[in-house]
Amino acid sequence: MIHVGVLGATGYAGLELTRILLQHPEVGRLSASSVSFEGKSLEDVYPSMVNLQNDTALPALEKAEDVIAAADVVFSCLPHGHAEEAGHQCVSAAKPFIDISADFRFGAHEETFKKWYGAAYKYPELHAQAVYGLPELHREAIQSAALIANPGCYPTSAELGLMPALQEGIAELASIVVTSMSGVTGAGREPNQTTHYPEAADAASPYKVGSHRHQPEIDLLLSEMAGAPVRSVFTPVLAPMNRGIVSTICFRLARPLSAADLHSLYRGRYAGEPFVRVLPLGSTASSRFVKFSNYCDISVHLSADGERAVVISTIDNMVKGAAGQAVQNMNILLGFEETEGLRFIPPAF
Repeated sequence: MIHVGVLGATGYAGLELTRILLQHPEVGRLSASSVSFEGKSLEDVYPSMVNLQNDTALPALEKAEDVIAAADVVFSCLPHGHAEEAGHQCVSAAKPFIDISADFRFGAHEETFKKWYGAAYKYPELHAQAVYGLPELHREAIQSAALIANPGCYPTSAELGLMPALQEGIAELASIVVTSMSGVTGAGREPNQTTHYPEAADAASPYKVGSHRHQPEIDLLLSEMAGAPVRSVFTPVLAPMNRGIVSTICFRLARPLSAADLHSLYRGRYAGEPFVRVLPLGSTASSRFVKFSNYCDISVHLSADGERAVVISTIDNMVKGAAGQAVQNMNILLGFEETEGLRFIPPAF
């Protein structure tokens, strides 16, 4: 049984992570920090945690340094720009560190990170050894990682939706267009006008068109998969729902394929993957059927002229797009069953 620490436990991702870890059979103790609510209990902040007192019961929310000192493995749900120092402390103490922010996702590409997130690296050598934690792509590297950069929610959906096509060379790289609808929890717990209910309800609102900072993360990984530079067109859309991402991905086929061929290619690539479900041909993926789960559902289609593929990739942005994938990475790293603590069946409604 392990002692896990969660930094920034009172944000949406931190709460979801804590919810999952409290039910994980290999977690014997959990410590958590919060700058905003230090000294309070998690149930003071989120009443849904009331009466969860058991062997993994949470103590009062602590200082980050105390959580790091006590834990065997540390998760960071801190805002972008605040995880680097915690990562340095954990790696120096030989404690595995799994970061849900963007701080380590760009590896050695410091200039790209600086351009999109406005900060330089304090510990460049730490970034160089970080493993991008998309299990379906980097499972072997995750097994021996000291520091894991958990992928972003939009990138997870886009990357899983495109991986088979890029690895098999069936997509024209200059033709990739990704349009992703996301629930408002993707914006975090801190309220703002855009996510205020009267502003977000009853409307689908594209935002940061051509300038969203997940764009370079998506292209970096797509380029790795393709073995050549990829410059996609990515458009995020805020949808009037709490959670979920639906990515519609279009690309021109590099060679003629039938719908059955395309489906067979995707089914073959994800055969044996515990959390990617390629739906039967003729079905269409929906965020409804991945809600509260660690699944990514994918459906494949052809355009009417048969020259372009349309792939629908759906995830729960709080689970496979954040906390669930982080726990999946922990399971791989520590040698647990990869699905341990993550066997959630999505609700039907």
